[in-house]
Amino acid sequence: MTEPRHYLLYGSERYALAILRPLQDAIRARGDHAAWFFDGPGAEDLVQGELLLDVAGVRRWLPEAVFTPGNHLPHFFPGVKVEVFHGFDAGKPRHIYIRGFFDLYCTTGPRDTASFQALADAQGHFSVAETGWTKIDPFMRAIAGDVPPVREVPVILYHSTFSPSWSAAETLYEEVRRLSRDGRWRWIVTFHPKMPAETVAKFKALQNEHLTFAENDNILELFPQVDMMCSDTSSALSEFLLTGKPVVTFRNRRPGPQLIDIDDVADFEPAIERALARPPELMAEIREFADAIHPYRDGRSSERVLAAVDAFIARGGRNRNPKPRNWWRKFKLRRRIGYWGPARW
Repeated sequence: MTEPRHYLLYGSERYALAILRPLQDAIRARGDHAAWFFDGPGAEDLVQGELLLDVAGVRRWLPEAVFTPGNHLPHFFPGVKVEVFHGFDAGKPRHIYIRGFFDLYCTTGPRDTASFQALADAQGHFSVAETGWTKIDPFMRAIAGDVPPVREVPVILYHSTFSPSWSAAETLYEEVRRLSRDGRWRWIVTFHPKMPAETVAKFKALQNEHLTFAENDNILELFPQVDMMCSDTSSALSEFLLTGKPVVTFRNRRPGPQLIDIDDVADFEPAIERALARPPELMAEIREFADAIHPYRDGRSSERVLAAVDAFIARGGRNRNPKPRNWWRKFKLRRRIGYWGPARW
């Protein structure tokens, strides 16, 4: 009988919990063990039965692989270094970061796979496996089946990213305030965790019988509760489109036929009305887009990630070329973590 394998789940933000916990479940289901390491917020939200390690503990743990949704991880941790991503490409600059820390990128669907594979072929120091995204495993199982009909009193999710150059929260504030007063629709408002406090306070003050401000760490929990989404240039809108429901965006950085994108505040209300009508041509575009970014509907992406690591190790656990030296980024990571010991354990 083989010994259980050890894996490390690495986070720098609280969102790592929602992305990596399905992977933890898959690791445990096959009789192996998972532990966590944080170099930022998140450790305080671990629950009983979840193991938190410090650097010395990681050294004793000797993980077979280290998984992270971020763009970096300590090069001196043992194990295969695996990127599982923190969101879909929302049209923001630099979705594709190749910083020389990873052995394996586990992509979410054909669109990203093509981009990353082209770079892997050219650079040779990392591999690519299309697996689907771990974060949405429970969600995909929960929404299996046909898109539900619009509620008698439709529910709208309003979500915005935090960057002033991309966020429409301040621009659309007066319209959300006006439309959340007449009772035609119910509203749930939620923002990126880094949204400026003054904007958050303004929207919280709008709460009434028709508008609720939600502070869920995992926005996916809100998706089954609503009939459509309003946003701007947030990666969460791509996650929402996997439900098959429409999204209205304001000046999206990469508009397409899967979105109802507007650039005038006066068009906000008519766009919502169109989204709630669910025209067939729009619904077909949404499905085509969803298949391009995440065609997997089985809720088993975490298992595919583990299988991809197994296959990488079976091939020898190495890529064609060595990783870049990355001295400056490695120094900054050591300083962040406070570890100045040897790189090889």
